Amino acid sequence: MPRIEVSLARQTLKLFDDAGRLLREYAVSTSKNGAGEQCDSDCTPRGKHIIRAKIGAGLPLNTVFVGRRPTGEIYTSKLGALHPGRDWILTRILWLSGCELGFNRLRQVDTMRRMVYIHGTSDEQGIGKPLSHGCVRMRNRDVVELFDQVTPGTPVDILEI
Repeated sequence: MPRIEVSLARQTLKLFDDAGRLLREYAVSTSKNGAGEQCDSDCTPRGKHIIRAKIGAGLPLNTVFVGRRPTGEIYTSKLGALHPGRDWILTRILWLSGCELGFNRLRQVDTMRRMVYIHGTSDEQGIGKPLSHGCVRMRNRDVVELFDQVTPGTPVDILEI
């Protein structure tokens, strides 16, 4: 099974094959608030996670999601101007679930309940800088490529280094 490693310090996501060979490295954007596991912190949670669900297979690039459901809209700069400040979740969603009880799973530190995803973004210029509200943002074409190479249960390690 492949595995994913996210580096908060380097703002990168690496995809490894089941033999541990690096397949692909992508630039990402994690939280502007840094690392943290608390609910309502808008921080990116650290530690061991898995992909709990894949959402958006086969949908067009820039599909808009609200509540993990496609709205039927395709993001454009004109749509973005109508909703300034909105945290756009686009193209694909890889919903993460923490694996470490009391650290990133259950109670006030539950990654899945916090709705932390790997997803596409409207702010592709911001990729490589920490600007998200806790999620791992990717360029839309990159998230499609990653989405097609992973399955639910794929391990995701989020590291500060």
